[in-house]
Order: sequence, then structure tokens, then C-alpha cells
Amino acid sequence: MSNGKLTLVGAGPGDPELISVKGVKALSSADVVLYDALVHPDILGYANKEGCTKLYVGKRNRHHAKTQDETNELIVFHALNGRNVVRLKGGDPFIFGRGQEEIDYAENFGIECEIILGISSVNLPGYYGMPLTQRGINESFWAVTATTKNGQLSKDLPLVAQSTATAVIFMGLSKLSQIMDVYRELGRYDTPVAIISNGSLDSGRVISGTVSNIEDLQAEEKLLAPALIVIGEAIEKQNALVELKEELNQWSNGRAK
Repeated sequence: MSNGKLTLVGAGPGDPELISVKGVKALSSADVVLYDALVHPDILGYANKEGCTKLYVGKRNRHHAKTQDETNELIVFHALNGRNVVRLKGGDPFIFGRGQEEIDYAENFGIECEIILGISSVNLPGYYGMPLTQRGINESFWAVTATTKNGQLSKDLPLVAQSTATAVIFMGLSKLSQIMDVYRELGRYDTPVAIISNGSLDSGRVISGTVSNIEDLQAEEKLLAPALIVIGEAIEKQNALVELKEELNQWSNGRAK
């Protein structure tokens, strides 16, 4: 029996319509789909080949359905048995998705691999109308993980905080206070901050504030992970619009009652 193939597919940031046509085609021909926690269940409907096996291998809040080693072994087992394996990952496989680790492992066994890019969660500020760059304000943005492999705060954060770049911080909700301390130490109390929870799902939520008050706002609103923290002057105008919408919603709900 000839080997199957591994295809890494980015499922996008939540909304099931934000997957590529190429990704849908790969799913439709898959014999096995290994999918993550952040993959919308509607996307699995594209994996409609008769006999297709769908296996959950996700992890949330440090609880793993499968360890990374077990996931790697499942990929190789099925591919060496002649099956086309789709590894379906939230966002993009190569942005904090450990995609390269899975490719390297499979290629060690002579398995053909393909990568189909996805819309990364780094694009979520734009989904909510927040520009990551604005002419005359900043020239770059950084995508940073707040938490390193050993659980420490990333040493890149003080670097981005010293610049005009917009920071898009992954996996940082539990370290919100530490992240704000980095900006406060530089005197950046009035720098705009937004927290985006649940990506582009219908349950997605945003709170907006500044370095000086975002912790209090989060304590009130209690947004849940997965969440992005976005920091920078480029999002200031949109923050004001988000706050206005929240006020109008509250007023409307109060009037309805």
C-alpha cells in the first residue's frame, strides 16, 4: 500500500465561512481529519467523504485530548496506512500553531505534506474594524505570544512596548496585569487597549479601554479565553466606536426592559 498524504489546513479565526476554498477541497477528499478545539463544528461538515474519520485532538486551558506526540503518531499511523490526513487547525497552521513540528515529524517517515494557509487570528482586529497600522501613527505591528514554552512572560513584550507598533498578543489573558505593567513602566498609561474574545464567532465580544483601566474593565466584563489583547495608538478611534456601541446597547436593553 502506498503512503497517504498529510495536509495542514488553516480553519480561520472562528467564523466557518472564513476558510479557504482550497481548504474546503482538501477536507472533501480527506480520509481522516484531526481537528483542534477552536475549529467551528460546521467546518467539519465539509469532510463528507464516505467513511471519513474525524478525531478531536484539541487542547484548551492546558487540558489535552491528545498530547502533541500522540497527535504526531496518529498522523503517521494513518498516512502510512494509505489515508489522506487533514490536520485542521484554528487560524493559520504556522502562526502559533505548531504546524512545522507536525510537518517535520511526518516528513521523517517519507510522508508527502502540503500546507493550506488560513486566516490567522492576528487579523481579528480588522474583523472588528480596528486597523493594525495607520499612516502617520505607526508603521508596523507585532504578533506576540504572551506565554513562552516555560510559562514565562515573553521578553519581546518590552521591545514592542517601546515602539509605535501595534501589539497583537496571543495567549495573554491570564497575564493581563503583567502585560499592562510593561506599558506602565514606560509611562504609557493612556495607550489604547482592546480585548477580543471568541474570535469571529457569533459569541465574539470586545472591550476597549486604556492601559490604565483595562484590568478594571476586564474584571467587570469577565471576557473568556481564547482572547487577543491589542495595544496601540492605531486602534484609538475604533476603541471610541466600540465604547459608543456598548453604551447604545446598554441603553437599548434598559429601554426594552
